[in-house]
Amino acid sequence: MMGTRGLVFYLLSGFSVAVFSLFLVTDYQKTHQKFESIHLFSVNSAVSGTEKVWPKLEFGWRIGVATIIGFLGSAFGTVGGVGGGGIFVPMLTLIVGFDTKSAAALSKCMIMAASASSFWYNLRVQHPCRDVPILDYDLALLFQPMLMLGITLGVALSVVFPYWLITVLIIILFLGTSSRSFSRGIMMWKEETLLNTELVKQQDTFSNSHGELLINTEYEPLSLKEEKSAMQIMSFNLKWKRLLLLLIVWVSFVLLQVLKNDIAACTSWYWVLNLLQFPVAFGVFGYEAVKLYEEGRKRKIAGNTQSVCEASIEFTPIMLSFCALCGLLGGTVGGLLGSGGGFILGPLLLEIGVIPQVASATATFVMLFSSSLSVVEFYFLKRFPITYALYLMSVSLLAGFWGQYFVRKLVAFLRRASLIVFILSAVIFASALTMGVIGIEKTIHMINNHEFMGFLDFCSNQ
Repeated sequence: MMGTRGLVFYLLSGFSVAVFSLFLVTDYQKTHQKFESIHLFSVNSAVSGTEKVWPKLEFGWRIGVATIIGFLGSAFGTVGGVGGGGIFVPMLTLIVGFDTKSAAALSKCMIMAASASSFWYNLRVQHPCRDVPILDYDLALLFQPMLMLGITLGVALSVVFPYWLITVLIIILFLGTSSRSFSRGIMMWKEETLLNTELVKQQDTFSNSHGELLINTEYEPLSLKEEKSAMQIMSFNLKWKRLLLLLIVWVSFVLLQVLKNDIAACTSWYWVLNLLQFPVAFGVFGYEAVKLYEEGRKRKIAGNTQSVCEASIEFTPIMLSFCALCGLLGGTVGGLLGSGGGFILGPLLLEIGVIPQVASATATFVMLFSSSLSVVEFYFLKRFPITYALYLMSVSLLAGFWGQYFVRKLVAFLRRASLIVFILSAVIFASALTMGVIGIEKTIHMINNHEFMGFLDFCSNQ
């Protein structure tokens, strides 16, 4: 619980520092550039849509470098459960030459493709230490609606927030979550060292038909698992009723976004469609929260004190409310920064006690819904070129699958699930560097040109 409080502290402190800084800068501009700011505001509003810059798909050094970076970013991003949007956007703007908004749209396409291939791979993987699916559908249903609601709120805020403020949030939040994940990885590494020492002494190592070790970073398996075929594992991992409920939430949000795009901003129907997202999100979250609470209460009454993997999570009303806050806040920040929320959800799942293998699989699974929502919306807005999207998605599809394959094999060989946590931390840190440097450079350029750096008008910039 202390870990999750620390994660939320990073989010809230990031918002507080950034907003406080905004008022200082805005006040300075009002005092020293009163009349010039009025003129620059109208200019900035006029160009806020950002002219589309779509380079041709010609194979050369640019597309070659982008392919390598995209492959590595997708591979490590899906393994860490963070997507890799913080790497894709700078790559697409600096190397390939896309405008910022088109780069963000293509980034979502890459995240969706990598998440889909990762989901397909994880369907054929057994849980490391329990006879349950590797995909935690309960946690997915708990976080997905709040995350998607937060993303739509964050996208709306991104229209209003100035570029330099978003840069401040990126630096504070990415560095905070990265350092927290790295610290947790070190702790897990030490625990694994002790566990591996005991395993060597006891000569008690188990492996399944795929050659993957059935170990857990904190707990040993209770018993030897029954061998299952690939089809048996896949059918066991697919929970159709739970998957259908997740799809219903996704379709509901997609329909609301599509309908909203055909309505003028800030009209009565525009706000009605926006507000309809709240009962959808809170309804599904409430259903899942009550289910988890009742199951936990019955387990406690029955005297079941089993503490293996996620069974150690106690879903109290406070914990469930905390999950709702983190999901909403993480989605809002993700939508604001264009990352999809994975860099919040991945570390959060680790903080509440989910083991790395399940945290990675579940976070990527949830990102499949959130990123595809953005892709559908960007498609209707004609925000990305289809040919480029198909090429980059094919790269990400391969990267997502093989990234999961090689890292899982490496984790099994070294008996170090903490490697997943270190990869997560490294991807977030790399995103902080790339997006932070680009953001600082652009902010300096805006200051030198005396551009308006306050909040923009929401309705006129939709």
